[in-house]
Amino acid sequence: MRITAITCVKNEGPFLLEWIAFNQLIGVTDFLIYSNDCSDATDRLLDALAARGIVQHLPNPAEGRNYQMEALKDARKQDVVTDADWVWIADVDEFLNIHCGDHTIPALIEACGDVQAISIHFQFFANDDVDEFVDEPVIGQFSRSHNPDLWCGESAIEVKSLVRHDFPVQYYGAHRPFFKSGLPRKRRPQWADGSGQTVPHRFLIAGNPRRMRRFPAKGARNLATLNHYALRSLDSYLVKNDRGDVNRENRAFDDTYWRERNDPAYADTSIERYLPDLKAALTDLKSDPEIAALHDEAVQLHRERRDILLKQSEYKDMQAQLRAAPKLPPSEDAMIRKLGLTI
Repeated sequence: MRITAITCVKNEGPFLLEWIAFNQLIGVTDFLIYSNDCSDATDRLLDALAARGIVQHLPNPAEGRNYQMEALKDARKQDVVTDADWVWIADVDEFLNIHCGDHTIPALIEACGDVQAISIHFQFFANDDVDEFVDEPVIGQFSRSHNPDLWCGESAIEVKSLVRHDFPVQYYGAHRPFFKSGLPRKRRPQWADGSGQTVPHRFLIAGNPRRMRRFPAKGARNLATLNHYALRSLDSYLVKNDRGDVNRENRAFDDTYWRERNDPAYADTSIERYLPDLKAALTDLKSDPEIAALHDEAVQLHRERRDILLKQSEYKDMQAQLRAAPKLPPSEDAMIRKLGLTI
C-alpha cells in the first residue's frame, strides 16, 4: 500500500526528523513536503533527505500568502500523489495516534472497511508547564490535553483526513477533501470517522463555501486520534510566533490561541507506545553524518532565535503573559465567571 503524506513547513527544522520517522513507523511510504522562507536549515535538511530518496521537497508555489492551499493545489499533479493509494495531509505538529491492530495506517484502513476517506479528530495537547525547548521527541514530552470529547466547551472538534485514490476530489482542503456540490447520491464517497462509523450527513455534503471541517468527537475516536502539539515548549511557541503563525502587527499580543489549547484536564500517554521504535528510527536517520549535522544546526538556530527574541521587551512580556495565563479556555472561564462560580 502506497501512502503519501503532504505537508507545508516554515522553520520546522528541529522537529522534521521526528515527524518523518513517526509517519514511516505508522505506514507512510512517501512524503511531499513544501517549504517557504526558511532560516533555520529546514530547507537544507529537506534537500539532504530528498537526495537520499526519503522525501520529495519542493518550494512552495504560492505567490501570495495562501501557502497551504496553493501547495495542495500543486500537489494534485505530482506523481507522488497521483500514484498513491491513500493521501494523508497533516502538519509537522500533528501525529496520528492509531489505537487498533498494529497501530499503523493500514490497520486503521482495514478496521474502517471499504471507505474512501477517514476523518480523525484533533486532540490538542497542552504545554504541560514546559518552558525550555529540548531536543527530544515531542510525543514523549507532552501528555495532558482537554477532555477529548470537548474542546473550549464545544462537542464538535476539527478533523484531518486520509483520502483514498478514488475519492471524487474537487479539491483537497487542509482538513478534508471536497467533492462537487450536487454530486448524485450514488456517487458520494463512503466516508468514515475515527471509529469507522459514517461521518455525519451535514459534514459529508458540506458545500465548498461552507468548508465544514468539524463534527462531534464523542464516540468517533475509538480507532484513532490526531494528537496536535500546537504549543510544545514555551521557548518553541515564542519562536513559532516570530515565524509568523500569529499576526501581531500593530496590536497587542492575544493569548487566546495559547489558552484554547493549554487545557491540561486530561492525561493521555497512549501515543508513547511508539516511543521505543521512534527513538531507534531517529538514531538510524542521524547515523548519516550530514543529516545529523543539519538537524543539530536547526536545533542550534532554534535556540539562538529564542535568545534573540527574549532580548526584546515584547517577547519578554509575551513569555510572562503566557506563563501566567489561566489553564481554562477563555469561553469556559467566561461561563464560570458569568455563573458566579469558583474553581
